Amino acid sequence: MIIPTSDLHIECKLRKTREQILKTTEEIVGYAKAQGLKVELLAEDATRSDFEYLTKVFQVAAEVGVDRVVPCDTVGILTPERTVDFFSNLKKSLKVPIAVHCHNDFGMAVANTVAALSSGADECHATINGLGERAGNAALEEIVITLRSLYKLDLNIKTELLYGTSQLVSRLTGVYTQPNKAVVGENAFTHESGIHTQGVLANPLTYEPIAPELVVCTRRIALGKHSGSNAIRADLTNMGLKPTEAQFKDILKRIKELGDKGKTVMDADVLVIAEAVMGLDKAKPIQLEEMTYVGGDKVTSTASVRLKLNGKVVWGAAVGVGPVDATINAVKEAIAETEPITLEQYNVKAITGGTDAMVEVVVHMRKGDRKVTATGVREDIVKASMEAVLSGMNVLTTDYNNKTH
Repeated sequence: MIIPTSDLHIECKLRKTREQILKTTEEIVGYAKAQGLKVELLAEDATRSDFEYLTKVFQVAAEVGVDRVVPCDTVGILTPERTVDFFSNLKKSLKVPIAVHCHNDFGMAVANTVAALSSGADECHATINGLGERAGNAALEEIVITLRSLYKLDLNIKTELLYGTSQLVSRLTGVYTQPNKAVVGENAFTHESGIHTQGVLANPLTYEPIAPELVVCTRRIALGKHSGSNAIRADLTNMGLKPTEAQFKDILKRIKELGDKGKTVMDADVLVIAEAVMGLDKAKPIQLEEMTYVGGDKVTSTASVRLKLNGKVVWGAAVGVGPVDATINAVKEAIAETEPITLEQYNVKAITGGTDAMVEVVVHMRKGDRKVTATGVREDIVKASMEAVLSGMNVLTTDYNNKTH
């Protein structure tokens, strides 16, 4: 149950008095308890309420049997210092369990939640990825990892499901996390700067406070103009490539030149550059022979593809929510038995204007514990998507130690 307790909300939103709110609280909590319900009472805008009045509202609720009370930081104005004082004082005045509910308007929802838990709160409200009104609520994954890693608490929460759950919520809601989000962001375990990658390759603890395995994420060394030789050499080693020193210097030079032009260097770019410098066979493990897709407002989007997988022709057919989804599903269907590759992230943007704009598709793909990036640029979004997906798959299936996986 939710009831406002600040004068601002009581007078402007409800057009009631403090006395009316107290009476309503007693009536609704008492009625719910009489029906055998478990009652949690949330005080809206509690952190901008008169503290004595807020306490009185909770005490009235406690007298009629409320099971838990929740002062809500509705517009996120608490600071960690104020949170400690607020919950410590509230705990002294109440004998019922207290929970904390924080919003992230000033970016302090997680910090305030942790401070409340250390100052008397028995429970916290949180959401996956920090989803919520305006700037969102306290992020569950950040709270869990903070309590586990910094406070050494055993929460009986399966942290290995946090990253996958975050990805699932992003896909279902269409609200994607920013790359630099703590714990589950795409860059949370990504390193580019030369001095950082050198340290991480020597010992991950140098620049990682937690191991990516804790949330079943993957450490990634990103390449670009800031990359050092250690990072690029490690990426080439992962592909089974062993260039001579002269070849390596040329590869390093070309990668940095690409980054200097403002382009994000993808793993597929590194493979192409290395193969060109080293004069290697450029036949890709996975080649697109043919693709067909149909769609419309009265037709389920359907696609079929014919691929060459290590020289063998394979077919795949699938449906999807649109031609891009259907075609990618068809490719995954064609190679599923031999190459269990997962598409983790798909991003698209128009590079030029107009209905015939050039489209850039960027994908993040995973096979086992290895993750790569690739891009495709075409006027046709389906073809751009296929270019990106197949480029990523070819990086994941190329290993010059064994030629291909």
